[in-house]
Amino acid sequence: MMRWSPALPPRPGCPHRRLRHLLARTLPLGVALGASTFRPWASANFTGARHIFPGVLAVGNGQAVAAALQAELTAAEWTLPGHIVADVVVECGSERGALQIEILTVED
Repeated sequence: MMRWSPALPPRPGCPHRRLRHLLARTLPLGVALGASTFRPWASANFTGARHIFPGVLAVGNGQAVAAALQAELTAAEWTLPGHIVADVVVECGSERGALQIEILTVED
């Protein structure tokens, strides 16, 4: 069982920084990323992490942007050595213009 703490650095090989970089290149104009977090995740068969990226939409319809971004990120080919993107979810936040992108990765 791995130990997790927000104060500890990511595990070696954790794809969080690479995901953030790839995501920032994929986002449409007008969407800015906030401070991201990740949390270890495990099931009976897999080990990985949940990566949460809050974002802010400067202009436009949040629902439409979230739907388009969901489709684009789901179809994207992610290059993460030793990891696979298992799921991507884009949701509108409770505040106007707030988005949240959650990416689930599993170790390959």
